Amino acid sequence: MIIHLPVMVREVLEVLGIAPGGTYVDATVGLGGHAERILGLLNAEGRIIGIDRDEEALRMARERLTDRRVILKKGKFSEVKDIVGETGLHGVDGVFFDFGVSMMQFRAPGRGFSFHAEEPLDMRMNGTQRMKAEDIVNTYQESELERIFREYGEEKYAKRIAKAIGAHRMKKRVTMCTELAEIVSAVYRRRGRIHPATKTFQALRIAVNDEVAEIEKGLEGSMDVLRSGGRLCTISYHSLEDRTVKNFMRDAQKDGLVRIITKKPLSPSHDEVRSNPSSRSAKLRGAERL
Repeated sequence: MIIHLPVMVREVLEVLGIAPGGTYVDATVGLGGHAERILGLLNAEGRIIGIDRDEEALRMARERLTDRRVILKKGKFSEVKDIVGETGLHGVDGVFFDFGVSMMQFRAPGRGFSFHAEEPLDMRMNGTQRMKAEDIVNTYQESELERIFREYGEEKYAKRIAKAIGAHRMKKRVTMCTELAEIVSAVYRRRGRIHPATKTFQALRIAVNDEVAEIEKGLEGSMDVLRSGGRLCTISYHSLEDRTVKNFMRDAQKDGLVRIITKKPLSPSHDEVRSNPSSRSAKLRGAERL
């Protein structure tokens, strides 16, 4: 059984400033933890639009969120403008993005997200997408692999890891998660508190799912659907995501589109980190549409 603990729920609700009769978009609805808590603050006129491109996550969200006030849609969060338009609802009071990968995705068999898993390298959020992590690892030039590991994973050994992959695939195609993890671990030689393959796997996941461009498009789309006074709330889990959000909000404020309401990103409390260690790197930012 996979236990789902939504991150920084109290802070999310405060930043969104839930209006009982409002309409809210959970653009990364996942298993529905945040959406369920938002729903608890809405009256009969309130609405939630939940979006996710992972069919399994949506199936589980449907089981959890059976209320008629909830509209669940399959799609990428970058498509938030079009998806909201399809519902016939005009203008929303809040848009929430949680950019993390859920434990369900990490632990579900066959998804290929975890360096501990003896399964094929996949990492697709949407199983119908063609490109997998295996394709990137085995077909991209070493220079491009190095760029991905450095830019998306902030991996200090990016060049050495790319070269090690290149040498390995000359003899045999890299197909399994544990196989790639062993290649990366051999480059590090010493193991610290964090697994040596953590940043490499993060970088590949971001590349496979085009996550940076998705975040930028999703944030832009939120500006089109938020009504004046509506709130944008985001949770990021690594510096690349957080920097993308920070830069977007800063530029949007300069352009007179929003007022930033979190001068510095909020972090989870010590109690939350103790009860849910996966929340430790979370950074929450919020802005109000002008």
